[in-house]
Amino acid sequence: MEVLSSRVLLRPADPEKSTAFYRDALGLAIYRTFPGGTVFFLGQGLLEVSEHGDGGPAGPAGLWLQVRDLDATLAELAARGVTPDREPRLEPWGLREAWLSDPDGIRIVLVEVPADHPIRTDVRAQ
Repeated sequence: MEVLSSRVLLRPADPEKSTAFYRDALGLAIYRTFPGGTVFFLGQGLLEVSEHGDGGPAGPAGLWLQVRDLDATLAELAARGVTPDREPRLEPWGLREAWLSDPDGIRIVLVEVPADHPIRTDVRAQ
């Protein structure tokens, strides 16, 4: 499986308090914000502090793995005996996601970023 980028996901009991801690107490720089969450720079990685949108069980932490082609990645994983917990779907925030779990139940979010998504926007002066 080819991973393009990754981040650690925190789903705290009080997202606002945790966001303030990482932003204000630790002074982490913000990579981006979106309704319900903030993504911080974390050295060579990213840390997302956000609400859990679907109300299902997820635990307090998870992994976010961006892949080039979600369908091809799921086919590759199926050939290795990996079955997703949730099939791919387009989320309200514009990303295609499928969910897996590791043997301890840690959620792994496989993400494909559509070509027209703001994450792919070139913000450099033109």
